[in-house]
Amino acid sequence: MIDAQKTIVVTGIGVISPYGAGLSRLQAGMLAGQCCLSPATELYPGFQGTVAQVGALPPLQDGRHYSRSDRLAMMAAGEAVADLAGSCNDFRESGIVMASTVAGLTEIDPEITRGAADWYRRGGLSRAATFPVSRVAASVGESLGIQGPSCAVSVACASGSTALVLAANMLLDEAAPMVLAGGSDALCPFTLSGFNSLQALDAEACRPFDQNRKGLNLGEGAAVLVLETLAHARLRGADILAVLRGWAMTNDASHPTAPQKDGIGLGTCIQRALSMAECSIEEIGYVNAHGTGTPLNDIAETHAYERAFQGRSRSIPVSSTKSYFGHCLGAAGAIEAAITIMAMRAGVLLPTLRLTDPIESPQIDWLRGEARRQPLPVAMSVSAGFGGSNVALVFEEYRA
Repeated sequence: MIDAQKTIVVTGIGVISPYGAGLSRLQAGMLAGQCCLSPATELYPGFQGTVAQVGALPPLQDGRHYSRSDRLAMMAAGEAVADLAGSCNDFRESGIVMASTVAGLTEIDPEITRGAADWYRRGGLSRAATFPVSRVAASVGESLGIQGPSCAVSVACASGSTALVLAANMLLDEAAPMVLAGGSDALCPFTLSGFNSLQALDAEACRPFDQNRKGLNLGEGAAVLVLETLAHARLRGADILAVLRGWAMTNDASHPTAPQKDGIGLGTCIQRALSMAECSIEEIGYVNAHGTGTPLNDIAETHAYERAFQGRSRSIPVSSTKSYFGHCLGAAGAIEAAITIMAMRAGVLLPTLRLTDPIESPQIDWLRGEARRQPLPVAMSVSAGFGGSNVALVFEEYRA
């Protein structure tokens, strides 16, 4: 018997991606196999690399200043709650958990180092106020008039998934009637130069899990999911998109940037999420992998799946959707959670683009070529970040 007070469901999804605004555009683009990656030379002259951009954002009307990360988050949140009007009396008491790694770094101006006082007098203070990661969550609250608990998350590339876990736990603790959770990050020279200094970027479109992979591509975007208990969702007659059946977080405690080569930390995280979900390894129909395309990450992740799904009667289907629009950093886990739910509802297993010579692993069914159409009752989304942060989320179709 399902405990409706302890079952967490997803009742809204908002996405801003290089495909445009809205989950429907994301779904149409990905099902068509459209790749959003392109050279970054127009965006950053002299940079030899490939990125995925959202494009120009609509002008603001209220005169306030928000960073690009803030605005992406606000747009995604607006879409996520579009159907809430009139159906939720306690909406203003909702919680907010937003992840970001870039936040307001997009607003840093070199002029601040040359003449800080003049820069502040010319309006620089409003731009500097967007620098903290906390500003992304605050911006969502301001735009929607939400006055419940607000929390900012920044644990590198696992941030977006971590936000969903913290939101689910917040609901179980009855800290809020519902929680808006997700992540937002914008492209900026600071992060591009940082990853470039680590020699982690591929100058061409990335090839996750391919033997000839060379690195990752950066993207930008935002995703916000509305989470609430099944009991609360039923009470207001919400359209339930999926059940968040289980989740887990672990930490490698190994290295500031490199993953554990044997994938023990991530493998353990997957096993714990399956245990919480009371889900067998046979039930998982698809894994939306972290899959950055870097030499170290992809082999470590392969070992993690081999460890976690050892003994499964058939190979586990795995793909990396970063091959479509790059690595969106703090937003990645939230966007990929939205994609996993979309794939479940559409009954489709998305392939990894440009995967021609996959890492050898008899336990893994590397999805490539055409999208595979089949029922998908249960799926998993996996994230991993610098410092060894790991998150695994188990989603299930909702059956009334």
